[in-house]
Amino acid sequence: MSKQVISTKKAPAAIGTYSQAVKVGGTVYLSGQIPLIPESMEMITSGFVDEAHQVFKNLQAVCEAAGGTLNDLAKVNIYLTDLDNFAQVNEVMAQYFTQPYPARAAIGISQLPKGAQIEIDGILDIPGIN
Repeated sequence: MSKQVISTKKAPAAIGTYSQAVKVGGTVYLSGQIPLIPESMEMITSGFVDEAHQVFKNLQAVCEAAGGTLNDLAKVNIYLTDLDNFAQVNEVMAQYFTQPYPARAAIGISQLPKGAQIEIDGILDIPGIN
């Protein structure tokens, strides 16, 4: 199978040697999103909850560019520089997803690009698309 690059101006441009997402068959592999504002490529600096919202908005834009929605995500990985923000992630995530929720991992790490407090990547399954 061939790989198709997914890209949208509604999400931050890649800041390295990667694509926003890559589609293989009906599966889309989303690169990690941090709380960058797509238009300015500046970080959200108004607190963790706002950062989390921006990350989900960025993921949503990439999902839509691939022909899906956040609810088509089968798996998400959430990287946090402070696991004390775990409950807030759940509250924010509940505003973007409906059941059945995707499988998920939440991982505490020491640093993220550009000083972000949160990064999320995922695997999108779009039924009927190959």
